[in-house]
Amino acid sequence: MSKRINIQEVEPEAFKAMYELVKYLQTSQISHTQQELIKIRASMINGCAFCINMHTKDARKNGETEQRIYLLNAWRETTFYTEEERALLALTEEVTLINHGVSDETYQTAERLFGPNRLAQIIMFIVAINTWNRIAVSTQLQPE
Repeated sequence: MSKRINIQEVEPEAFKAMYELVKYLQTSQISHTQQELIKIRASMINGCAFCINMHTKDARKNGETEQRIYLLNAWRETTFYTEEERALLALTEEVTLINHGVSDETYQTAERLFGPNRLAQIIMFIVAINTWNRIAVSTQLQPE
């Protein structure tokens, strides 16, 4: 792999703004487990090794099981996720793969389960991790 720019060094104010968004989102009503499920699933879809590595470690520290982490790619095929988690994962996939749009069914389920404020927070979480994934993938950040 060729050496790529380090955006944090080259444009520190841009990173500062991203960290402010993260800081704000950490005050949201979304549980740590839900936050990590969003981050891991979006990172899997985007092929971001750096973020998958970081967020699976964080999820384990917060008590997430290995089994649920391993099965995230096939979450629809298991009963290991709650109704809320399934709604989060569906929304995460559809926002991450936005060229297909977010279906009315997915949106309405999420809105029913979370209400407008939590839904807005969830969408912002998904948007934020997708931004981080794109930074990491385009600059070839490597897992520690």
